[in-house]
Amino acid sequence: MRIFDISRPLVNGMPVWPGDTAFQFEVSWSMEESGSVNVGRLELSTHTGTHVDAPYHFDSEGKRIIGLDLNLYIGPARVIDMVGKASIGAADLTDIDLDGFKRVLFRTLAWQNPAQFPEKIPHIEPDLGPFLASKGVKLIGVDVPSVDPIDSKDLPGHHSLNENGIHILESLLLDGIEPGDYELIALPLPLVEGDGSPVRAILRKL
Repeated sequence: MRIFDISRPLVNGMPVWPGDTAFQFEVSWSMEESGSVNVGRLELSTHTGTHVDAPYHFDSEGKRIIGLDLNLYIGPARVIDMVGKASIGAADLTDIDLDGFKRVLFRTLAWQNPAQFPEKIPHIEPDLGPFLASKGVKLIGVDVPSVDPIDSKDLPGHHSLNENGIHILESLLLDGIEPGDYELIALPLPLVEGDGSPVRAILRKL
């Protein structure tokens, strides 16, 4: 079965959210020093690259990463084409069959230069949360850094999704993925205090 890697590569110099911790990998204990092994050291934000948002990220009373249901991050997912959309709301999905899918991934292709952080992205409209919940959706994924506009402070998309029991997966890499049905695997790390977690996200064709 073919695996499609939809994770953004983690590399020194990669773009991160403005003001957030830069990604840094270095060999902190080399074979010359240890006599047997190279050991690396990481410095990164919990929202580096492809990642999960825990509700605690935008709600101080919300669940942290360790408390999330791992079953939501493994299972059938429908990839939906949203190329050219400035935002994604309920009206954009009225003609799309979501029956039987707890996970939907929106392919916008709006992050055109992966070496630069985007200035503007398509965002999730607040009416999408209740609409998706009515269809039984429990997780959405986007191929941009946030479900809200870059300059948003009140984060209506995040809150609407959370209030409707929908989990958030951001910064997917869907450039080479055709719309259709897949199995998603995108497990967060067991960070007890985490507000987010990088993931290695893959798709397998159903």
